[in-house]
Order: sequence, then structure tokens, then C-alpha cells
Amino acid sequence: MIEKIEITQRFNFKRLNRHYECFTIDLINKNAYYKISERGSGDKFIKENPLCDDSWVDILVDLRRKMTSEIHRLTDEDIDKFRHDFANLKLFSDFKSEKFSYFEKIELIYSCNVIIYSSDNYEEYCFKNNYPKGWIQFGEILKELFGFDVLHLNYQKHLATPLYYEIQKDGVYSNDRLNLKSIEFGHYQTYPYEFPKPRLIVNFERGTIDGYIEKELTGEDKELILGLLEKYHVYMWIFDEYHTKSNTRDPDDLEGYDWYLEMVFENDVIWHIFGYNDYPDTYVHLAREIMKVTEMDLLEINTISSNDLELFEKFGEEKLLD
Repeated sequence: MIEKIEITQRFNFKRLNRHYECFTIDLINKNAYYKISERGSGDKFIKENPLCDDSWVDILVDLRRKMTSEIHRLTDEDIDKFRHDFANLKLFSDFKSEKFSYFEKIELIYSCNVIIYSSDNYEEYCFKNNYPKGWIQFGEILKELFGFDVLHLNYQKHLATPLYYEIQKDGVYSNDRLNLKSIEFGHYQTYPYEFPKPRLIVNFERGTIDGYIEKELTGEDKELILGLLEKYHVYMWIFDEYHTKSNTRDPDDLEGYDWYLEMVFENDVIWHIFGYNDYPDTYVHLAREIMKVTEMDLLEINTISSNDLELFEKFGEEKLLD
């Protein structure tokens, strides 16, 4: 019989703006509450460049606001119904758990860890993209029980993940492929510490490129950029299959460089990934072609060791041949 469930959710937005939370449903003591202490120490605001897209700000503010010390009381009827509904849902039946860590070399916009304590068992499930089939229904069960959106399904619709969208090599799909509004890339030194700031901002709506390159965005530029994103499978970087190098070998220089890449699509759907001195498998291939086009090392592969470059060449080539 289920006694307690802990749901830890992590949202990663631009640069240092992150949100951690743990919601505990304690069926033995008939209550539920947030563990406020679960918030990460890096939870802070950074003033944004006015050129940057700030679609994430309202989401982050609301996520923080909803974390309160309120105790939600449960009746015996509530508990019986929840146990019945949860058992029928079979939420994690045939589910393949992913790795979850409070420090990831490559982090995604959303990840979740669910721990289920039973009278005779203990189960832990982790996921970043392979959501359980019944995750939306589970959210609806919790909303009916507590009167608010515990799993933040309302904001999940603003995140480019497979919960509501199909991520393909050529873009992000709802019914149709979503139009890309903006791209922002940043790369910064962590030791000695350099304040995070964007290196390149491409705004398709304004028709501008800012950062290391300052120019109006032409039709040829747009075609080139969208072609590179598709050619090097950038939309797919959020999936573990593109993290072979980072899962195989630690970078030579652990006190190296951090980076982030954010894309915002129509309806302010946010795709975001960032890394700690490590990169997706096809990063170097993309960087080298950008270097040929611009004659600038915009993705700064000069900071990657020769040994690591060999691995990126190997694993990236394997992905591009698929």
C-alpha cells in the first residue's frame, strides 16, 4: 500500500535562472506540502539584455510564488480515492527510468524525479523527456485532489518537450512545425568566473543578428541558419542519444567553460539546453561549419581539448550517418 510520494521537479531557464521543488504527498499523516529546503542554491535572477527573449520570466516567477509552506490536509475519502485512481493509472508500468542527478554535465529545460514509498517497497523513477504515458492524467488527478496544478501542466505547454510536442531533426511540431522566433547562444568562462552573457542572438521577428556579429538578418542568413540546425540535428540535442560523449568521458579541464542554447518558437514555446564544459555529440561538427561560414569561432571549440575533440568527431559522425 502506498504511504508517501515525493515529486521533485527541476526547471532550467536562461543561464542561472533555475527552479527546484519537491512536493510530498504523505498519505499516512494525511497531508501534503512543499519541501522549501529543496530549492537550489543557484536560484537567482539575472538582469536580462533587452535584446534577449524573456518568455520564461513569468513562468519562473509563478513557479516560485506557488511554493508555499501551506499544509494541504487530506481526508480518509481523499486518500482512498487517490490510492484507487493511482493504482488504476499504472503510471510507471513498462516505464524506462532515466538518470537523475542534481548535477548534470548537460542539463535540459525540465526533469523530474518521483519516489514512491510503500509499506513493503520503495520505487524511484526519473525522466527528462520520456514522460510516463499517464503523466497528464496524473496531473489531472492531483489537480482535482489539491485544487491547483501540482505538475505545472499549464506551463509544460510552453516547454518544447515530448509531453506536448514532437521533436524532430528538422524542428519542433505541434500539429504543424512551429516557426522559430529567436535563437540565443552564450559561452562563458567559469574559472576565473565570467558573468554569463549572450554571445549571439538571432531574432527572426525583428530581422536582426546581435552579439559577436551585428547585422540585419537577410533571407539568405535565415535559410543558412535553419539549414544548419537541421543538418546537425540541433533540435535533437535534448535527447540522451546525443550525449554519448558526455556520458563516456569527463572533459579534460573540469574548470572550463559553461554554455547555453535557447530557441523560442511561436506561442513562446521554449527549447533550452545548457552544459558544464561538455557538449552534445554534433556540437563540434556544427561549430566547424559555422567557423567556415563566418571565419569566427563563435561556438568557441578552441576551448575543447584535442582528446575530447577526437571523441566529438567520432560520436558526432555516427549520429550524422544515422
